[in-house]
Amino acid sequence: QVRLVESGGGSVQAGGSLRLSCTVSHYIYTQYCMGWFRQAPGEEREGVAAIDSDGITNYQASVKGRFTISRDNGKNTLYLQMNSLKPEDTALYYCVASVSRTCPSIRDVHTASFFGYWGQGTQVTVSS
Repeated sequence: QVRLVESGGGSVQAGGSLRLSCTVSHYIYTQYCMGWFRQAPGEEREGVAAIDSDGITNYQASVKGRFTISRDNGKNTLYLQMNSLKPEDTALYYCVASVSRTCPSIRDVHTASFFGYWGQGTQVTVSS
């Protein structure tokens, strides 16, 4: 069974940075499309960023230019570098994996169903 384990969440002030990590239990899934979602209390789940097997990325409009998704396949790890954090970035962040080498647009509201594997989430809180 595939396990995704996130780490790196925490509390920061607006303008600060955090780096989330996601370790995947089986290396093969690092060859496929992976990404990050987030969900704030009372809000809908939202795609944040995705990266395909060739390293092609796509981002939610609200984070583009501030967040960077990357992967280290040798370490079976996915990352999300988050800079210039804003209070509206506060949410539970989930690492996700698929069995496709290409990614859909993370901005599509139906994209969540594309990813069959989800981590437990790591909390990010940004104070003003």
